[in-house]
Amino acid sequence: MTAYSYTLAPDLRPAIGVIVLQTDLTVEDDLRRLLPDDVRLLVSRVPSGAEVSAESLAEMARHLTASASLFPRGLHFGAVGYGCTSGTAQIGAPRIAELVAGGCETRAVTEPVSALNAACVALGIQRLAFLSPYVAEVSDRLRVVLSDRGITTPVFGTFAEPVEARVAEIDGTSVYDAALALCEGAKVDGLFLSCTNLRTLDVVPGLEAALGRPVLSSNLVLAWDLLRKVGHALGTGAPSALLAGHHQGR
Repeated sequence: MTAYSYTLAPDLRPAIGVIVLQTDLTVEDDLRRLLPDDVRLLVSRVPSGAEVSAESLAEMARHLTASASLFPRGLHFGAVGYGCTSGTAQIGAPRIAELVAGGCETRAVTEPVSALNAACVALGIQRLAFLSPYVAEVSDRLRVVLSDRGITTPVFGTFAEPVEARVAEIDGTSVYDAALALCEGAKVDGLFLSCTNLRTLDVVPGLEAALGRPVLSSNLVLAWDLLRKVGHALGTGAPSALLAGHHQGR
């Protein structure tokens, strides 16, 4: 056997972590499209129910710290995101930040609800059209949380789908057509496409062009807020700017 010498070359890019639902089939692909090459993306998973309910969402709180602890030991994150919009509404953003920080070293924690709130503040949005894949019980809780943050949702539409695996298979045409119908005649500042498991990225540019208003999605605002929290230049513009140029279709 011959032993060879080697040189260490640590990866000095800012590290971003995301805790993804066990049932989510969409958010990882979306984040790899949206995040640039000069940041690192590491992913952990949290147990989640096959069907979405208030109870199954709240149950994730029991596992978040353990999921965060599965990131590589000794790695210091610039930011870690929890990838569930409705789960955040059930558990609460402060509690999620506490649970995630209890399992890994990170300067910041975010999730789609806080990210959406930050995006609405940056864009001057107070009234959102809200499209969700989930049953009303789940979506109503999120609408209350947004209202508490000063964001009203005067028009609301849903695909009323409780099964996560089916949410990931809802096609872009269905999302586009439902969003246009929802916004027709609505007095809103923008549109929000809720759920990290819903495939939305490819319809956002067309919807923004058709509606003439900002269109935000869970994964779009999550990626934007993660970049903002690590001080990346792409986090200083509008969230939809992440879809422009070489970041789209990577």
